[in-house]
Amino acid sequence: MNFDIKTEKLREDAYLIALAGEVDLYTAPEFKQQLLELVGQGGKSIVVDFSDTTFIDSTTLGVLVGGVKRLRPNGGQLSLVCSDRNITKIFEITGLDKVFPIYATREEAVEQLDSRDPAQA
Repeated sequence: MNFDIKTEKLREDAYLIALAGEVDLYTAPEFKQQLLELVGQGGKSIVVDFSDTTFIDSTTLGVLVGGVKRLRPNGGQLSLVCSDRNITKIFEITGLDKVFPIYATREEAVEQLDSRDPAQA
């Protein structure tokens, strides 16, 4: 199976989840578990990096929407890193590009975290 997930703590309440390969019906549950764990550990700002992802499906979109629903009541945010035009297009077609800030690079996404006032989070 072509899937890998790595998690990195960026600061006290911010994490990065880097996904590689295909995130689909079979692999999305692992992604969901990781995302919920981070929220449970007090994560408020989570960046999901799709840079090395080759495919996502509706299950993946459901995990992302579920994650943002858990983060928002606590003032949290879920941001995406995506440079693959085919994957970005999925967010545009579904209108989810209006729900998630999408950045072309990991650096841009992390920069926006740093520019947020931690007191607001």
